Amino acid sequence: MLCKEFRREICELHQELPRNNLVVWTSGNISGRDPESGLVVIKPSGVLYPELTPDKMVILDLGGNVVEGTLKPSSDTATHIYIYRQRSDVNGIVHTHSPFATAFAAVGKPIPPVLTAICDEFGGEIPLGDFAPIGDEAIGMEVVRSIGAGPAILMQNHGVFAVGKSARAAVKAAVMVEDVARTVFYAMQLGEPIPIPHEMIARLHKRYKEQYGQ
Repeated sequence: MLCKEFRREICELHQELPRNNLVVWTSGNISGRDPESGLVVIKPSGVLYPELTPDKMVILDLGGNVVEGTLKPSSDTATHIYIYRQRSDVNGIVHTHSPFATAFAAVGKPIPPVLTAICDEFGGEIPLGDFAPIGDEAIGMEVVRSIGAGPAILMQNHGVFAVGKSARAAVKAAVMVEDVARTVFYAMQLGEPIPIPHEMIARLHKRYKEQYGQ
């Protein structure tokens, strides 16, 4: 079995999506690029999260060809593969339809940097990408074009894509997107959120990247 430990890691990370209320039924997916082999491990299409096991994960090369696996890969595979080919710094990708973040996507609004948590994790607003059809490289192209330096983007009328230097980092970004989207949504019901000055956004992000954690 190829990428035995890595596919187990990707399989286990998938359970974080329903655990954090980012997906329902079979929606959403995670992929990771194995740092040793360069191969991509991705969720199979249409399989319920409780039924996922390491042997059901699908392994692909960067041409999108199935190298190992008996199930069809995610319907978002072309998006994942395109991003990996264009972004050598990305080794993990997560796609969700988490409700509060996707609500912003449905009305065509980015999530503004009005919380210190947004500045910390994302370094600015969580941007909005243009609408793109599902099933080919169009979404991947728009993600790469519009995501900027941050780890997440809202795709208009669709949902969230998060990227990271690892699959775990991408999952963290996806969790954070929904968390801040919920808070900003509630804040908007109370009034107009107070902007954080641009220079403070940069300062908060730098502090978080350089000083936070062990």
